[in-house]
Amino acid sequence: MHAGTLNATARNISLDEKVAFLARRDAYAHAPASIEKIQTHMSWVFLADGYAYKLKKPVHYEFLDFSSVEARRLNCERELELNRRLAGNVYQEVVPLVLRADGRLQLGGDGEAVDSLVKMRRLPAHKLLDAAIRGGTVGAEELARLAELLIDFYRHAAAAQLSPAAYRQRFAQGIHANQRGLKAPYAGLDEELIDHLTRAQHDFVARHGELLEARAREARIVDAHGDLRPEHVCLEPAPVVIDCLEFNREFRLLDPVDELAYFAMECGQLGGAEVGAYVLRRYGDAAADHPPPALVSFYKAFRACLRARLAIWHLADDGVVNTGKWRQRAREYLGAAASYVAHW
Repeated sequence: MHAGTLNATARNISLDEKVAFLARRDAYAHAPASIEKIQTHMSWVFLADGYAYKLKKPVHYEFLDFSSVEARRLNCERELELNRRLAGNVYQEVVPLVLRADGRLQLGGDGEAVDSLVKMRRLPAHKLLDAAIRGGTVGAEELARLAELLIDFYRHAAAAQLSPAAYRQRFAQGIHANQRGLKAPYAGLDEELIDHLTRAQHDFVARHGELLEARAREARIVDAHGDLRPEHVCLEPAPVVIDCLEFNREFRLLDPVDELAYFAMECGQLGGAEVGAYVLRRYGDAAADHPPPALVSFYKAFRACLRARLAIWHLADDGVVNTGKWRQRAREYLGAAASYVAHW
């Protein structure tokens, strides 16, 4: 395998140097024809022909700490383990990025580990559910197989020990956090609408908190996926769901109806409301779990506000150019939240 020469030690190799190396074709043993790199909040992803390699950024937020080489390695191992629940044949191995004795970087092999990457099988883009919804190509049998996968997943998911009061309080705190994030000085959003949505959600928790508490009391909360969006679903003959929230277990402790309401909300944003509604209905029938529609609307409104907040979070990233894109996305989510609030 070829390697990139660096005049550096393992302690001061920068993220930029690692990214530059991994963007080279000769960094990979299988000699890909091309490399495509994608940046997210927390990672760099390198698409190398039939494989994808994910490198965690050395970031430290309130909800995660990737600041050390060891923390990133442990997270990669956790990502591999947890994502194999719904995408076992996609997540292949954790590959070390090493510094050889001659000062060269190398992907895999002997040397001092300076980082770790998750190696995955690359999925066909046209089979991702978001693309299929946009293209109107979602098949009934494909959707039925996805529903069965998720039903089985929730049936066997580990139950969470969460008290009814703690579950209710989680939403009260989350509503406040969403409001605070959406009203950041750089957000540029309609603060009157944000306050309206915040009041409506707090009012729901105050008046209908028993609906939330009942979900925990009935042991409905499980270690779920955490980020069930259409772009994380691939409609292969055996469907797979990738990119669970591996970095914070608290974010994965969810009511399946909440997670599937979130999924339905995201499908609706793409014009595929019937897709999300079908999966949610199939789950409810299989699990004999049909909570009041007002609770489903609350879950959707809360998740829409959270997604708006995360869209605005992008504006705080260094180097963001298309700020209008993220503001528009936040406005669309807030508009969706307003429509859900009107239903309770």
